Amino acid sequence: MTSRAALQSSLADRLGSAHEARWIVDEVLGPEQDADAAAVRASTDMALRRLEGEPLQYVLGTWQFRTLELSVDARALIPRPETEQVVEVALAEVRRQELQGRTEAVDLLVADLGTGSGAIALSIAAELGARRPTLRVVATDVDPDALALAEANLRRVASSRPHVVTQVELRRGSWFGALAPEAEESFHLVVANPPYVSQDEYETLDPQVRREPHDALVAAAGSDGTPGFGAVEAVLTGARRWLAPGGAVVVEMAPHHAAAATELAVRAGYRDVRVEQDLAGRARAVVGRR
Repeated sequence: MTSRAALQSSLADRLGSAHEARWIVDEVLGPEQDADAAAVRASTDMALRRLEGEPLQYVLGTWQFRTLELSVDARALIPRPETEQVVEVALAEVRRQELQGRTEAVDLLVADLGTGSGAIALSIAAELGARRPTLRVVATDVDPDALALAEANLRRVASSRPHVVTQVELRRGSWFGALAPEAEESFHLVVANPPYVSQDEYETLDPQVRREPHDALVAAAGSDGTPGFGAVEAVLTGARRWLAPGGAVVVEMAPHHAAAATELAVRAGYRDVRVEQDLAGRARAVVGRR
Protein backbone atom coordinates (compact mmCIF):
# COMPACT_ATOMS: atom_id res chain seq x y z
CA MET A 1 0.00 0.00 0.00
CA THR A 2 1.06 3.59 -0.68
CA SER A 3 -0.02 6.40 1.61
CA ARG A 4 -2.17 9.17 0.23
CA ALA A 5 0.49 11.76 1.06
CA ALA A 6 3.25 9.78 -0.66
CA LEU A 7 1.16 9.25 -3.80
CA GLN A 8 0.22 12.91 -3.96
CA SER A 9 3.84 14.00 -3.49
CA SER A 10 5.01 11.66 -6.24
CA LEU A 11 2.41 12.94 -8.68
CA ALA A 12 3.14 16.55 -7.77
CA ASP A 13 6.81 16.04 -8.62
CA ARG A 14 5.86 14.49 -11.95
CA LEU A 15 3.24 17.08 -12.87
CA GLY A 16 4.98 20.10 -11.40
CA SER A 17 1.70 20.98 -9.69
CA ALA A 18 0.64 20.05 -6.18
CA HIS A 19 -2.85 21.39 -6.97
CA GLU A 20 -3.40 19.04 -9.92
CA ALA A 21 -1.88 16.11 -8.04
CA ARG A 22 -4.39 16.65 -5.24
CA TRP A 23 -7.28 16.73 -7.72
CA ILE A 24 -6.19 13.41 -9.23
CA VAL A 25 -5.63 11.69 -5.90
CA ASP A 26 -8.98 12.93 -4.59
CA GLU A 27 -10.70 11.58 -7.69
CA VAL A 28 -9.08 8.15 -7.46
CA LEU A 29 -9.03 7.60 -3.69
CA GLY A 30 -12.07 9.50 -2.49
CA PRO A 31 -11.90 9.45 1.33
CA GLU A 32 -9.43 6.56 1.46
CA GLN A 33 -6.02 7.32 2.98
CA ASP A 34 -4.01 4.55 1.32
CA ALA A 35 -3.69 3.48 -2.31
CA ASP A 36 -3.39 -0.10 -3.47
CA ALA A 37 -1.54 -1.02 -6.64
CA ALA A 38 -4.63 -0.47 -8.84
CA ALA A 39 -5.17 3.03 -7.42
CA VAL A 40 -1.51 3.91 -7.96
CA ARG A 41 -1.74 2.75 -11.59
CA ALA A 42 -4.96 4.69 -12.15
CA SER A 43 -3.45 7.85 -10.66
CA THR A 44 -0.29 7.45 -12.70
CA ASP A 45 -2.27 6.93 -15.91
CA MET A 46 -4.24 10.11 -15.23
CA ALA A 47 -1.05 12.04 -14.60
CA LEU A 48 0.40 10.80 -17.88
CA ARG A 49 -2.70 11.96 -19.75
CA ARG A 50 -2.31 15.36 -18.14
CA LEU A 51 1.37 15.53 -19.11
CA GLU A 52 0.36 14.77 -22.70
CA GLY A 53 -1.71 17.97 -22.71
CA GLU A 54 -5.20 16.67 -21.99
CA PRO A 55 -7.24 19.20 -19.97
CA LEU A 56 -7.43 18.39 -16.28
CA GLN A 57 -11.23 18.33 -16.41
CA TYR A 58 -11.21 15.61 -19.07
CA VAL A 59 -8.63 13.63 -17.11
CA LEU A 60 -10.79 13.77 -13.98
CA GLY A 61 -13.95 12.97 -15.92
CA THR A 62 -16.19 15.24 -13.84
CA TRP A 63 -16.34 18.95 -13.07
CA GLN A 64 -18.39 21.21 -10.85
CA PHE A 65 -20.82 23.64 -12.47
CA ARG A 66 -22.92 25.74 -10.10
CA THR A 67 -24.75 23.16 -7.92
CA LEU A 68 -23.99 20.18 -10.17
CA GLU A 69 -21.13 17.76 -10.66
CA LEU A 70 -21.19 16.90 -14.36
CA SER A 71 -19.46 14.31 -16.47
CA VAL A 72 -17.07 16.00 -18.90
CA ASP A 73 -15.07 14.62 -21.79
CA ALA A 74 -13.91 15.52 -25.28
CA ARG A 75 -17.45 15.34 -26.69
CA ALA A 76 -18.27 18.83 -25.39
CA LEU A 77 -16.76 22.03 -24.04
CA ILE A 78 -15.62 22.12 -20.44
CA PRO A 79 -18.19 24.08 -18.40
CA ARG A 80 -16.63 27.35 -17.28
CA PRO A 81 -17.25 29.94 -14.54
CA GLU A 82 -18.17 32.53 -17.19
CA THR A 83 -21.09 30.35 -18.23
CA GLU A 84 -22.15 29.93 -14.60
CA GLN A 85 -22.69 33.69 -14.57
CA VAL A 86 -24.69 33.47 -17.80
CA VAL A 87 -27.01 31.00 -16.04
CA GLU A 88 -27.40 33.50 -13.21
CA VAL A 89 -28.47 36.16 -15.71
CA ALA A 90 -30.91 33.72 -17.32
CA LEU A 91 -32.45 32.79 -13.97
CA ALA A 92 -32.89 36.48 -13.15
CA GLU A 93 -34.83 36.94 -16.39
CA VAL A 94 -37.13 34.06 -15.42
CA ARG A 95 -37.68 35.51 -11.95
CA ARG A 96 -38.56 38.88 -13.50
CA GLN A 97 -41.26 37.27 -15.61
CA GLU A 98 -42.59 35.35 -12.62
CA LEU A 99 -42.88 38.56 -10.61
CA GLN A 100 -44.73 40.15 -13.51
CA GLY A 101 -47.19 37.24 -13.53
CA ARG A 102 -46.31 36.20 -17.06
CA THR A 103 -45.77 32.52 -16.22
CA GLU A 104 -48.57 31.79 -13.76
CA ALA A 105 -51.13 30.07 -15.96
CA VAL A 106 -48.81 28.38 -18.47
CA ASP A 107 -45.85 26.06 -18.62
CA LEU A 108 -42.56 27.84 -18.05
CA LEU A 109 -40.71 27.16 -21.31
CA VAL A 110 -36.94 27.45 -21.74
CA ALA A 111 -34.74 26.63 -24.74
CA ASP A 112 -31.03 25.95 -24.29
CA LEU A 113 -29.48 25.99 -27.76
CA GLY A 114 -26.21 24.15 -28.37
CA THR A 115 -26.43 22.46 -24.98
CA GLY A 116 -23.15 20.53 -25.17
CA SER A 117 -22.70 18.79 -21.82
CA GLY A 118 -26.15 19.99 -20.75
CA ALA A 119 -24.70 22.30 -18.11
CA ILE A 120 -27.04 25.25 -18.71
CA ALA A 121 -30.25 23.26 -19.20
CA LEU A 122 -29.62 20.98 -16.23
CA SER A 123 -28.67 23.87 -13.95
CA ILE A 124 -31.86 25.72 -14.78
CA ALA A 125 -33.94 22.60 -14.16
CA ALA A 126 -32.08 21.76 -10.96
CA GLU A 127 -32.45 25.26 -9.54
CA LEU A 128 -35.98 26.05 -10.74
CA GLY A 129 -37.70 22.75 -11.27
CA ALA A 130 -38.43 21.71 -7.71
CA ARG A 131 -40.60 24.78 -7.12
CA ARG A 132 -41.88 25.01 -10.70
CA PRO A 133 -43.20 21.56 -11.65
CA THR A 134 -44.51 22.97 -14.94
CA LEU A 135 -41.00 23.93 -16.07
CA ARG A 136 -39.98 22.51 -19.45
CA VAL A 137 -36.44 22.92 -20.79
CA VAL A 138 -35.74 21.95 -24.39
CA ALA A 139 -32.00 21.41 -24.86
CA THR A 140 -30.76 21.14 -28.44
CA ASP A 141 -27.49 20.27 -30.11
CA VAL A 142 -26.53 19.37 -33.65
CA ASP A 143 -23.80 16.97 -32.45
CA PRO A 144 -25.08 13.49 -31.49
CA ASP A 145 -21.98 12.85 -29.39
CA ALA A 146 -22.60 15.98 -27.33
CA LEU A 147 -26.24 14.96 -26.89
CA ALA A 148 -25.13 11.55 -25.64
CA LEU A 149 -23.01 13.28 -22.99
CA ALA A 150 -25.93 15.54 -22.07
CA GLU A 151 -28.11 12.44 -21.73
CA ALA A 152 -25.55 10.88 -19.39
CA ASN A 153 -25.55 14.06 -17.32
CA LEU A 154 -29.34 14.13 -17.26
CA ARG A 155 -29.29 10.67 -15.69
CA ARG A 156 -26.52 11.74 -13.32
CA VAL A 157 -28.42 14.80 -12.09
CA ALA A 158 -31.68 12.86 -11.87
CA SER A 159 -30.17 10.51 -9.31
CA SER A 160 -30.45 13.29 -6.73
CA ARG A 161 -33.03 15.54 -8.42
CA PRO A 162 -35.55 13.17 -10.03
CA HIS A 163 -37.80 15.99 -11.22
CA VAL A 164 -35.34 16.88 -14.02
CA VAL A 165 -36.24 13.69 -15.91
CA THR A 166 -39.64 15.05 -16.88
CA GLN A 167 -38.51 18.66 -17.22
CA VAL A 168 -35.53 18.43 -19.59
CA GLU A 169 -35.98 17.21 -23.15
CA LEU A 170 -32.96 16.67 -25.42
CA ARG A 171 -33.39 17.20 -29.15
CA ARG A 172 -30.98 16.96 -32.04
CA GLY A 173 -30.86 19.87 -34.46
CA SER A 174 -29.09 23.09 -35.34
CA TRP A 175 -30.22 25.97 -33.16
CA PHE A 176 -33.97 26.53 -33.67
CA GLY A 177 -34.26 23.68 -36.18
CA ALA A 178 -34.85 21.26 -33.31
CA LEU A 179 -37.82 23.19 -31.90
CA ALA A 180 -41.41 22.31 -32.80
CA PRO A 181 -42.93 24.93 -35.14
CA GLU A 182 -46.05 25.19 -33.00
CA ALA A 183 -43.88 26.41 -30.11
CA GLU A 184 -43.20 29.77 -31.78
CA GLU A 185 -43.92 32.73 -29.49
CA SER A 186 -44.12 30.38 -26.48
CA PHE A 187 -40.70 30.42 -24.83
CA HIS A 188 -40.06 32.58 -21.79
CA LEU A 189 -36.32 32.20 -22.15
CA VAL A 190 -33.89 31.33 -24.94
CA VAL A 191 -30.35 30.89 -23.66
CA ALA A 192 -27.20 29.80 -25.47
CA ASN A 193 -23.45 29.54 -25.18
CA PRO A 194 -22.63 29.36 -28.89
CA PRO A 195 -19.13 29.22 -30.38
CA TYR A 196 -17.62 32.70 -30.65
CA VAL A 197 -13.93 32.23 -31.46
CA SER A 198 -12.69 33.06 -34.96
CA GLN A 199 -10.39 30.63 -36.74
CA ASP A 200 -7.51 33.10 -36.46
CA GLU A 201 -8.10 33.39 -32.71
CA TYR A 202 -8.30 29.62 -32.42
CA GLU A 203 -4.76 29.26 -33.71
CA THR A 204 -3.51 31.37 -30.79
CA LEU A 205 -5.39 29.51 -28.04
CA ASP A 206 -3.64 27.44 -25.41
CA PRO A 207 -3.04 23.91 -26.75
CA GLN A 208 -5.16 22.50 -23.92
CA VAL A 209 -8.14 24.56 -25.06
CA ARG A 210 -7.62 23.29 -28.59
CA ARG A 211 -8.21 19.77 -27.26
CA GLU A 212 -11.87 20.76 -26.83
CA PRO A 213 -14.28 20.30 -29.78
CA HIS A 214 -13.34 22.68 -32.58
CA ASP A 215 -16.90 23.29 -33.74
CA ALA A 216 -18.02 24.18 -30.23
CA LEU A 217 -15.35 26.88 -30.08
CA VAL A 218 -15.03 28.32 -33.58
CA ALA A 219 -17.68 30.24 -35.50
CA ALA A 220 -17.76 31.91 -38.87
CA ALA A 221 -17.80 35.67 -39.25
CA GLY A 222 -21.05 37.55 -38.80
CA SER A 223 -22.91 39.04 -41.74
CA ASP A 224 -21.17 42.36 -41.02
CA GLY A 225 -17.77 40.67 -41.17
CA THR A 226 -17.18 40.55 -37.41
CA PRO A 227 -14.86 37.55 -36.90
CA GLY A 228 -16.33 34.68 -34.90
CA PHE A 229 -19.72 36.37 -34.58
CA GLY A 230 -21.82 34.17 -36.87
CA ALA A 231 -23.28 31.81 -34.26
CA VAL A 232 -24.11 34.60 -31.80
CA GLU A 233 -25.82 36.40 -34.67
CA ALA A 234 -27.82 33.29 -35.62
CA VAL A 235 -29.17 32.88 -32.09
CA LEU A 236 -29.96 36.56 -31.58
CA THR A 237 -31.73 37.05 -34.88
CA GLY A 238 -33.65 33.79 -34.62
CA ALA A 239 -34.76 33.90 -31.00
CA ARG A 240 -37.29 36.71 -31.19
CA ARG A 241 -39.90 34.75 -33.13
CA TRP A 242 -39.76 31.97 -30.52
CA LEU A 243 -40.18 34.21 -27.49
CA ALA A 244 -43.46 34.90 -25.76
CA PRO A 245 -44.24 38.58 -25.15
CA GLY A 246 -41.91 39.74 -22.39
CA GLY A 247 -39.63 36.73 -22.87
CA ALA A 248 -35.87 37.12 -22.94
CA VAL A 249 -32.86 35.93 -24.90
CA VAL A 250 -29.52 35.53 -23.10
CA VAL A 251 -26.48 34.74 -25.22
CA GLU A 252 -22.91 34.26 -24.07
CA MET A 253 -20.36 36.06 -26.23
CA ALA A 254 -16.75 37.16 -26.40
CA PRO A 255 -16.11 40.47 -24.63
CA HIS A 256 -15.01 42.11 -27.89
CA HIS A 257 -18.38 41.23 -29.45
CA ALA A 258 -20.31 43.45 -27.04
CA ALA A 259 -20.81 46.37 -29.40
CA ALA A 260 -21.75 44.21 -32.38
CA ALA A 261 -24.15 42.13 -30.27
CA THR A 262 -25.84 45.18 -28.76
CA GLU A 263 -26.30 46.81 -32.14
CA LEU A 264 -27.69 43.59 -33.64
CA ALA A 265 -30.13 43.03 -30.78
CA VAL A 266 -31.50 46.56 -31.06
CA ARG A 267 -31.79 46.20 -34.83
CA ALA A 268 -33.62 42.88 -34.39
CA GLY A 269 -36.30 44.63 -32.35
CA TYR A 270 -35.48 43.58 -28.80
CA ARG A 271 -36.31 45.89 -25.90
CA ASP A 272 -34.19 46.69 -22.85
CA VAL A 273 -31.03 45.45 -24.51
CA ARG A 274 -28.07 45.27 -22.17
CA VAL A 275 -24.71 43.58 -21.73
CA GLU A 276 -23.93 41.68 -18.53
CA GLN A 277 -20.42 41.22 -17.18
CA ASP A 278 -18.80 38.07 -15.87
CA LEU A 279 -17.14 37.87 -12.44
CA ALA A 280 -13.90 39.21 -13.92
CA GLY A 281 -15.68 42.36 -15.10
CA ARG A 282 -15.63 41.44 -18.79
CA ALA A 283 -18.64 41.81 -21.09
CA ARG A 284 -19.99 38.26 -21.31
CA ALA A 285 -23.69 38.06 -22.15
CA VAL A 286 -26.08 40.07 -24.28
CA VAL A 287 -29.68 40.22 -23.07
CA GLY A 288 -32.76 41.34 -24.94
CA ARG A 289 -36.48 41.17 -24.25
CA ARG A 290 -39.37 40.82 -26.60
